[in-house]
Parts: sequence; C-alpha cells; structure tokens
Amino acid sequence: MATQATSIPEASAGTMLNSPTAPAPAVPDTMTASVLVRQGELRTEQRPVPAPGPGEVLVRITSVGVCGSDTHYFTHGRIGSFVVDSPLVLGHEPAGVVVALGPGVTDREAGQRVSLEPGIPDPLSRQSLAGCYNLDPGVRFFATPPIDGVFSEYAVHPAAFCHPVPDSVSDDAAALLEPLSVALAARAAGKVQLGDKVLVAGAGPIGLLISKVAQLAGATVTLTDVRAERLEIAEAYGAAQTFTAANQPPVVPEFDVFIDASGAERAILGGLERLAPRGRAVLVGMGADTVALPVPLLQGRELTITGTFRYANTWPTAIELAASGQVDLDGLVTSTHGLADVEAALTAGATPGALKAMVHP
Repeated sequence: MATQATSIPEASAGTMLNSPTAPAPAVPDTMTASVLVRQGELRTEQRPVPAPGPGEVLVRITSVGVCGSDTHYFTHGRIGSFVVDSPLVLGHEPAGVVVALGPGVTDREAGQRVSLEPGIPDPLSRQSLAGCYNLDPGVRFFATPPIDGVFSEYAVHPAAFCHPVPDSVSDDAAALLEPLSVALAARAAGKVQLGDKVLVAGAGPIGLLISKVAQLAGATVTLTDVRAERLEIAEAYGAAQTFTAANQPPVVPEFDVFIDASGAERAILGGLERLAPRGRAVLVGMGADTVALPVPLLQGRELTITGTFRYANTWPTAIELAASGQVDLDGLVTSTHGLADVEAALTAGATPGALKAMVHP
C-alpha cells in the first residue's frame, strides 16, 4: 500500500490518471448555489461563476458529500469558535470536472475528472514546511466560516489540490475520498499495524472507513455504536466483532488501539478502559468540548492519547484504495439530492439506516 508523504502536493507532481474527455461545454456567467443564510435557513441563489486565478482551475461540481459538520452548522450555526455570522455556502467533500485553467496551469486539462482537497494552506507557513500543512492556522478550508463551500455548480481551487481520478472511480466515490482521507489520518495517528487489535467507536461513515483501512493494515477490528442497524453495515465492512451499549461484553483491557469517531464522552471513556497497557487512543470525532479523563488509568497503563485534525498528503493513497476496489465508497451512499433539496440532505442522517447523503449540483 502506498505510504503517506510529508509535503504539500505539487501541481506538477505525478502522472495523469485518466485521459481527457470531450471538450467541456461553454461555461455560463452565473451559477446556482445553496446558501446558509442563518442558522436553520437555506436558500438557493444565483451567483457569478468565479474565474480561475494563477495556479487555479475552474471546476464544475458533480458530487458533494454531506458531512456532520455541515449539519452542525445548519442546526447550531457554529462549531467551536467558528460561527456563521454571514451567509455561507456549505459542503467540503467535492468532486467535479475541470472546465477552465488559470494562468500558469499546465498539468490539468479541461474535461479532467478531479477530487478536490478542501483546505488551502500557506505553503511557507511553519507547519507546511514541516510537512503538516493541515495544521497551518491560516488554512482556508471549504465551508468553514467565512470561506464558502461547494454546494454550488462551480468552484475555483488550486490545481495542486485538484487530484485527477481514474474513470473507475465514480463521482460520488471521488467526493468521498475526503472522509477516506480522515480515516487514513486516524490510522496513521494510531500507528495501526499488522496484528493490532483495534476498537473503533462510532459506525458512521468515518468509523466504517477507519475500520476498513485498519483491516487493510493487518489489524483485527471491533466496532461499537449506539445504533444497532449501523453495526449490521459494519459487519459488511469486515469488522470482526460489533457491540452496542446495550449488549457490550465485559470490560477487558485487550485492545492495542482505540479510535473514537463518535465524539461522545461515554464512548471515549469506555474505549480508554478497554485499552491494554501502552495502548494508543486517537480522538477523531467532534462532540464534547471537554472530557474528564481518568488520570490513574492513563498513568497506570501508560496510555497515549492524541487527536487528529483533518489530513495531509492522503489523496494518492485514498485514490489507490478506491480505484483498486479495496475500499467501497459507493456503498456508503444512501441518498442523493439536488441544490434545491440541500436541507433534506443535511437532515438525512437522522433516518434509520442512513449513512451518507450526497448533493449533485
């Protein structure tokens, strides 16, 4: 399996993964976008189609995955210190087709299908130069106030962060390379390796993908969730064992790695209790702002806890896993919606059996 590099993607790096298709149709002057006007209120608007600047491309958006953060902004109007205090376009898991090139772009072509990595860092920041551009405090990230996302027909983006995808990867799967990247970053943070016993809390899309990539590293995975119907899907994604809070087995400190994709304090504390001495915990889910940690447990077993914040240099591996069929991203999709139906997409996750809603602009 490909390993993760430690540098910012270069626009000139790599070879094209698919040949250009027929010339794209003429680009209109205006486009439709779904706009979060204020907490709980969306409307569609006509906006000018942006022009690509130096090093950028204009992309016609074909598919966007709905993330829990999108739902959280819609429902609560904020996530931590990020507050929706002016109209905002949501959506940060996009795929599309390149339709125009900005000055200086020579390694992308009109008609090329791409997956958009949603964060734009300062390439000269201390974090970027250290290979962790996801931690650049000045990163401009789709759908994070005040930066608009991509529930829209078009978007401009740096060519270096528009990753070509082969035709074997569907539009939905190309969009879902973003949550797959979250899973790859979590696996790396937990140092998951051959023979590890891994416990994953939360069987939503992120938890399922973490489970799958941990298995591909040679680990045996147990997955837990409060929703029993999600655990049936977890078994289809290869989890060796599953349990809910209602049927959990006795607490035994047997796991080498615990990865939380739920953000729930109860799940985090329960996972820590099941870690073996020198076990590693990774916090991925965003939920509780604070958790009362059991210090004697951490000290007595010498446990390590870390968090993850997005990802860096994960797209090449994610593309390889999707294109080779090692990870089924299309299987996560449970509903599709247009720009006039974004509210239904944002609330679809509450429906029993729902996993991933997609918006098709």
